[in-house]
Amino acid sequence: MSSPTSVAPPGRKVGLLFGSFNPIHTGHLILANFLATHTDLAEVWLIISPQSPFKAEADLLDEQARLALVARAIAGNERLRVLDIEFRLPKPSYTIDTLAQLRQLHPEQEFVLLMGGDNLPGLPRWKAADRLLAEYEIYVYPRPGYALPEPLPPAVRVVDAPLLDISATFIRRCLREGLSVRYLLPEAVEQQIRAKGYYA
Repeated sequence: MSSPTSVAPPGRKVGLLFGSFNPIHTGHLILANFLATHTDLAEVWLIISPQSPFKAEADLLDEQARLALVARAIAGNERLRVLDIEFRLPKPSYTIDTLAQLRQLHPEQEFVLLMGGDNLPGLPRWKAADRLLAEYEIYVYPRPGYALPEPLPPAVRVVDAPLLDISATFIRRCLREGLSVRYLLPEAVEQQIRAKGYYA
C-alpha cells in the first residue's frame, strides 16, 4: 500500500526513512518534509517496520493501524509516500533486502538511505553493511545528544536538518495517562488514535 501520491520522476533521488512510527508524530513529519524539500531528494518514502517475531513489544500498535495513521498524516503532501513493503518480506527485516526489493520494483529510481546520527555508529554491524556503503548514498541527520563518528565513510552526507527530540514513547505515555498531545501529533492522527482507543 502507498499513499495516493505520484511516484517520483524517473532517475531522481528518493529518500527512504525507515521506522516503526509508533505512532507517527510531528517530529517525523518535519524531518521527512525537510529532507524532501531542502535537499536534492525528489520524494521521501516512509517505510514502516513490521512487528518482529523475535522482539515482542506490548506498546507496538498493529502494523496495519500504523500504516493507516501514517497515510492520514501525510495526506495531501505530494513529496511524501508511505510503503508497507516490509510487511511482505521475510522477518526479521534487513535494510539491504528491502533496498534490493525496491530496486526490483522501481529500477528507475535512485534510492538514498536516511538515517539518524544515533544509528550511524552501529552501521558496521548491519547485514551487508559494506554493500550498503558501496551501493547507496546515506544522508545522516543529527540527533540530540549524539556526536557523529569521524571520519565519515565517503557514502555518508550529513544533512543540517532541524534537531528534534520528540519521543514516541513519551507520546504513548501521555495517551495512556490521558494527558494532552496537542501539537505532538497531527490532528487527524490524534483523532484516529482516540477514536480507536489506541495506546489507551
